Amino acid sequence: MLPDDSHSPIAVFDSGLGGLTVARAIRQALPHESIVYFGDTARLPYGSKSAPTVLRFARQCLRFLMQLQPKLLVVACNTVSATALETLADEFPVPVLGVLQPGARAAVTLARSIAPGGPCRIGLIATEATIASNAYPTAIAHMDHRVHVVGRPCPLLVPLIEEGRSADSPIVRAVLEDYLASFTGLNITAMILGCTHYPIFASAIADVLGPRTQLVDAARQTALEAHGVLDGLRQLRPPGKRGKFTCYVTDQGLRFERLASLFLGHEIGQPTAVAAEMLEAAMVEQA
Repeated sequence: MLPDDSHSPIAVFDSGLGGLTVARAIRQALPHESIVYFGDTARLPYGSKSAPTVLRFARQCLRFLMQLQPKLLVVACNTVSATALETLADEFPVPVLGVLQPGARAAVTLARSIAPGGPCRIGLIATEATIASNAYPTAIAHMDHRVHVVGRPCPLLVPLIEEGRSADSPIVRAVLEDYLASFTGLNITAMILGCTHYPIFASAIADVLGPRTQLVDAARQTALEAHGVLDGLRQLRPPGKRGKFTCYVTDQGLRFERLASLFLGHEIGQPTAVAAEMLEAAMVEQA
């Protein structure tokens, strides 16, 4: 990095639109920072794909983002964070921050506030790849061995969200009741939303689980850690104008702008399209 990259953007990457919940939290915590967002919407969901495929896709997207000279890469995808983050972090010259470790820390903090001093059980809903990686239970065990994690894959939730289904849709309610039934009677005190898409369905998830189970959303904790990383590097942008937000996608779809505004909390306008085939070709050229 150059001696002063404080005006360089923060790059946020996800397989689809879910990472916009993380981008939103970063904008709230760091309003002066410019953000470039990349959603690999043509190839989602990542959660049902093999680990080598997830790594290949993520590497392509991050290499594209590096052309925009970011000072920080935020992998706002739990599947990539769970299966490929360590490999990716070694490949790029700027810090690479995932959402899994911040989410695990937030879960442990909440669990300890609910059941201080004793063992407790928390739930985890995520993609198939994230559950299979065992990354959340492992990370949480290292932080506090008294916190036990019970996980459940929920492969239908990301497609439902990307299709534009609302939290009060009867189909969404039926799917959530089926997925969350396995937690009945387990005395779950907190539930980790282990995919950045899931906060869109937070109200429905909370309604199905009931008031005794609190939800853990990693977005805010990830934003705080992004602040800490940049502060430590002295790369925080000085106060001034609100930072710009730029969006890139591999497939817009007919609902993109409406859904993006739902995730981000405000209109973002037309994104820039980047063909997935171009990402594949660029990798071949660089090999």
